[in-house]
Amino acid sequence: MSAWKAKRFWKQATATETEGGYTVQLDGRPVKTPAKTLLVVPTLAMAQAIAAEWEAQTGAVKPETMPFTRSANSALDKIIPQFQDVADMLAAYGGTDLLCYRATGPEALVARQAATWDPLLDWSAAELGAPLRATAGVMHIAQDDRSLQNLRALVMTLSPFQLAGFHDLVAISGSLVLGFAVTRGRLAPQAAWEASRIDEAWQTEQWGEDEEAAASEAVRHADFLQAARFYALCG
Repeated sequence: MSAWKAKRFWKQATATETEGGYTVQLDGRPVKTPAKTLLVVPTLAMAQAIAAEWEAQTGAVKPETMPFTRSANSALDKIIPQFQDVADMLAAYGGTDLLCYRATGPEALVARQAATWDPLLDWSAAELGAPLRATAGVMHIAQDDRSLQNLRALVMTLSPFQLAGFHDLVAISGSLVLGFAVTRGRLAPQAAWEASRIDEAWQTEQWGEDEEAAASEAVRHADFLQAARFYALCG
């Protein structure tokens, strides 16, 4: 038997102001998260984006077509109850940041990484107060404790909703620096995505595209850009 799926029962989804922020109502009834928490988000723009997802549903509700709703649910049900753990997990990326681990060859790939990643590490030092060392190869290189502490402090300043978007920017790219580069306007989301996929792009150029890998990359790409959109709606 197929699993039961919720079906649209409402005529209109609307964004409305409520205590502590904004919510979405279905024919006047407030939306709740899977954990039965009242869906209250920080900005009207976010509530409107979520309302649009509910309004677009026809027949069976398809959660996979509701990314703003999923991210808001995650902020309320998962991140708020364990904010410290999530923030610490993301801050730890500073110690193994993608931009710090370079190819040993060929020279063209090494040069491509340096041209894109070196300016971002310079920016991290100047703007984030976090100089990071780079190395060739995959052997771990220890970073300065002060740099890691400064990065962690910046992560801790994010709100739970910002952290929901920031999580995917960092986890998908493998780089705390790229996550901050997007959220602080140093890079456009697409440029940050391309910076995170230099190795993959090189392999494709050399060996051609693998259809299965390309399909997986397309999903990750879409999720990365969506995370940036959600973060932008946090205000």
